[in-house]
Amino acid sequence: MDLQDLLNKGPEEEGNPSKPKSPLVSLKSDMDFYKESIQEVSAEMMAEGYTLYPIFVAHQLKVDLGEMILDRDELNTQWTIQASSLEEFVDRGIIKEDKKEYFIKNFKPANDFMCLFVVVPEGANFVFYPYNS
Repeated sequence: MDLQDLLNKGPEEEGNPSKPKSPLVSLKSDMDFYKESIQEVSAEMMAEGYTLYPIFVAHQLKVDLGEMILDRDELNTQWTIQASSLEEFVDRGIIKEDKKEYFIKNFKPANDFMCLFVVVPEGANFVFYPYNS
């Protein structure tokens, strides 16, 4: 799934002007601002042998997963980003061991895409966002 898929309004939203704007609109703006920093951290994680599958947790709430790399309060943005990995997601049971190979098979090249685990009040989902967009 790509970030744009989450940003597109459904027919029920288009006719309802009183519905609040999705927080995912601000996520795209922040990702464009953060992408160079995230790409550097991703490359460093892979180069140091920490993981071949870096995952970046994007949230506006408190999330106890990974290590904070970009704090929305310090940077005056909407989203905080924490660096994690496939290994941590499996260890913590977020990705089940029997789904690990499926995740690896569908993981987009980490040099070209950031893997985001987007956490919103309604739930969470994986999104691959290109560094060059």
